[in-house]
Amino acid sequence: MGTRKKVHAFVRVKPTDNFPHEMIRYGDDNKSIDILLKKDTRRGVVNNQQTDWSFKLDGVLHDASQDLVYETVAKDVVSQALDGYNGTIMCYGQTGAGKTYTMTGATENYKHRGILPRALQQVFRMIEERTTHAITVRVSYLEIYNESLFDLLSTLPYVGPSATPMTIVENPQGVFIKGLSVHLTSQEEDAFSLLFEGETNRVIASHTMNKNSSRSHCIFTIYVESHSRTLSDEKYITSKINLVDLAGSERLGKTGSEGRVLKEATYINKSLSFLEQAIIALGDQKRDHIPFRQCKLTHALKDSLGGNCNMVLVTNIYGEAAQLEETLSSLRFASRMKLVTTEPAINEKYDAERMVKNLEKELALLKQELAIHDSLANRTLVNYDPMDEVQIAEINSQVRRYLEGTLDEIDIINLRQIQEVFNQFRVVLSQQEQEIESALRRKYTLIDKNDFAAISAVQKAGLADVNGHLVGEPDGQGFGLGVIPFSFKPGKKIKSKKTFKDQLSIPVRKEGASSPLSTKELDISPSKTQLILPPRDGDVKDMRDRETSSTEPFPSDSPKEELRPPRPSTPPSKPVAFEDFKNERGSEINRIFKENKSILNERRKRASETTQRINAIKQEIDTTKEALNVQKALREKQGEYENKGLMIIDEEEFLLILKLKDLKKQYRAEYQDLRDLRAEIQYCQHLVDQCRHRLLTEFDIWYNESFFIPEDLQVALKSGCSIRPGMVPINRVVSLGEDDQDKFSQLQQTMLPEGPESVSFYNAKVKTEQKHNYLKAITGLQQVNKK
Repeated sequence: MGTRKKVHAFVRVKPTDNFPHEMIRYGDDNKSIDILLKKDTRRGVVNNQQTDWSFKLDGVLHDASQDLVYETVAKDVVSQALDGYNGTIMCYGQTGAGKTYTMTGATENYKHRGILPRALQQVFRMIEERTTHAITVRVSYLEIYNESLFDLLSTLPYVGPSATPMTIVENPQGVFIKGLSVHLTSQEEDAFSLLFEGETNRVIASHTMNKNSSRSHCIFTIYVESHSRTLSDEKYITSKINLVDLAGSERLGKTGSEGRVLKEATYINKSLSFLEQAIIALGDQKRDHIPFRQCKLTHALKDSLGGNCNMVLVTNIYGEAAQLEETLSSLRFASRMKLVTTEPAINEKYDAERMVKNLEKELALLKQELAIHDSLANRTLVNYDPMDEVQIAEINSQVRRYLEGTLDEIDIINLRQIQEVFNQFRVVLSQQEQEIESALRRKYTLIDKNDFAAISAVQKAGLADVNGHLVGEPDGQGFGLGVIPFSFKPGKKIKSKKTFKDQLSIPVRKEGASSPLSTKELDISPSKTQLILPPRDGDVKDMRDRETSSTEPFPSDSPKEELRPPRPSTPPSKPVAFEDFKNERGSEINRIFKENKSILNERRKRASETTQRINAIKQEIDTTKEALNVQKALREKQGEYENKGLMIIDEEEFLLILKLKDLKKQYRAEYQDLRDLRAEIQYCQHLVDQCRHRLLTEFDIWYNESFFIPEDLQVALKSGCSIRPGMVPINRVVSLGEDDQDKFSQLQQTMLPEGPESVSFYNAKVKTEQKHNYLKAITGLQQVNKK
């Protein structure tokens, strides 16, 4: 672990025309700030009101540019992050004091960008300089709004909204947000695009003190992972930089918030109060418990507040006399934060894949050393590789000959061979046990009285009493099955009738289990009463062919332009136009839709038939069980017989047992078939829904093209533009003027001479704006379709 260090706290004063120089004074070292108030004469002569405060901080930023703020506050934190140290930079202050401007800056002007985009630039600049390391960068953007977690990057097409709400999870590695998307960025422009995407999704509102007030806490996290290209060491380092933009504290009397904004302000003030409580607890060395879980904000920042990271606080304050109370509160928070200590340490991890490769290299070197040692000791036949099948078979043969007495001793070569010899002894012993048991099974039909599981199963079937006594009939050699005459008495020998083996060709169950009935065969769940036959081979092939055809791209573009019929003056109704569309342009999609639907109906029919068969089998099983119970009652009434611990049952009861066993086997097979069919039905239903949605979507586009967009405008759009007719709302179809790309080209010509490194910043901004303009157009199209 690293050495403990205190949190760095800076103050940034918002510039104003009415700065109260007599109330706010800065120290000569530019690291202290004094607040002076006049005494309230209304309190009388005896007045113990405090009128002056002095705060010692790590720096006071007054009239400071964005460049100076970043150099002072964040540059060292970001630099150390690439060496494996976690970092956190947090902006705190009252609403409208400039927190978001400090953290994000103004995206319209490159020079006014804030800490966050500058940190991204520094990370990628340092990656270019460190050619000896392979460094990957990932980012995430979390929003905490009204004590709920939201992913600001969930609007990306490859992410989408999460089905389950996000939660904060703790593990030995730290705190992470389950459900938060993390995005790999290979270049600076991609990172800026993700930043601008998240910024457009933030919740903002307006009140008297701030026209664009952030209504949520936001945490932008940069994850860095560095592997050495020159060293084969499996060790690598990871780090993360948390850039936290807190929502501002509000005095409701000054902001005049109402309704939803008032509710948001309540959540903001509550979470900031809990944050201050956690900071006070961290600054008290005698406190054992830190209340991190009081709110989502402190819980998510548990690693940053007093954890193993470099932490910097930027406190934003107003430079006006009317805001001195809030300024004092913010400066007190900064003073308390300076009492908190952290313990930065390098985050080292181990690459499992590289570790395996290094171990393989070490193993090869050790084998070479053993080979040298064996050659010096004249041991030329030693092999340390794993044994193949031929060598294992040879050792098995030696073990068998050793047990038979034809081999006096087994030569010992190495440790691996000794282990395999013992293993083959175990194999031979197991095979002999199985051979003996199989020989006994061929001669006897037995149930071991010490096998309690088998006895329990037979008792459940009604074939044995609580003492485990079975009944049977002696046949001269072993114990067979037959009908017991009523005149038979214990101890009296009778002439055995023709055995059941002679009467039937059905053999008695001969398995390794002690009982001819297993527990699974005796338990029939009443809920499993609906199931199916498997599809025939031909059906499977047909199904796959149809599914393949249904998953191919749907032809959406019409064939080459032909002479189109004149457009009617009045558009036809949608039902009539839909029938024409299915016969003309949408005929292929409609055909695929019908084929998939016919396959779905056929699978449903087979599932219904299989369900009926299963119900019939279930009824027959119940009938057979009742017959077995009758036979058991009759046997108990007549008296049970046993010989040498084995019960003897009559032939009729044995036939019922075999019938019940076959019925259960059929039941299980049918049930498995029904499960397979249900899976096919679910997949077919998905294909049908997909075809239906595509058919309706293509119809809407065709309907707009055919009856609403002017023909001359269609020709203009198709000639040299990528915009497809029908994709643009009717009320938004206008002549095309200067687009965003032209604006960006002009912007490049004016800005590149001043800052060549601004290309990625502006390029990402323009792409984000183009995307949102496109989404607005699609939304307008959907509204037109609904009308």
